[in-house]
Amino acid sequence: MASIINTWSVICIVLSGVALCIGVAYIRRGQRTQHMRFMLIASSLATLFLVLYLTRLGLGYEKKYIGPDAWKGAYYGLLISHVALATLNLPLALGALFWARKGILAAGGLGRVEEVPAARAAFNAHKRWTRWTVPVWLYVAVTGWIIYLVLDKYGQLSLGA
Repeated sequence: MASIINTWSVICIVLSGVALCIGVAYIRRGQRTQHMRFMLIASSLATLFLVLYLTRLGLGYEKKYIGPDAWKGAYYGLLISHVALATLNLPLALGALFWARKGILAAGGLGRVEEVPAARAAFNAHKRWTRWTVPVWLYVAVTGWIIYLVLDKYGQLSLGA
């Protein structure tokens, strides 16, 4: 069961990263509605990933690195940076979502953002948050995929604690 949960958690985080990239592309084209939809999809998938990941850990499913010693330092450096930035990413993403929601509520919808000063201010704050959130989120997603692939090849299953 834990192996199935692990597979689905990886699928969720890969799709979350893809949705994040699509959402960024939409906002760069000025397509706010599509941007919002894809960012909510990305956020939902990332949340589902976290639930599945924590469930997997709770079931005791864990892989330990047993690969080449020459790669050990690089692997653990990547893992430490991944965990630290993944921890930071949660409040960053919540902050970005908070300001976007506040802007939408102030404007009464995405179409009135420019007309309502409070909405414009909230979306300016949202934009400041996302300047940090998106690169951190992408780094966490990509390093997570790398860690998964490394452990798929050089990992030893450690069931139970």
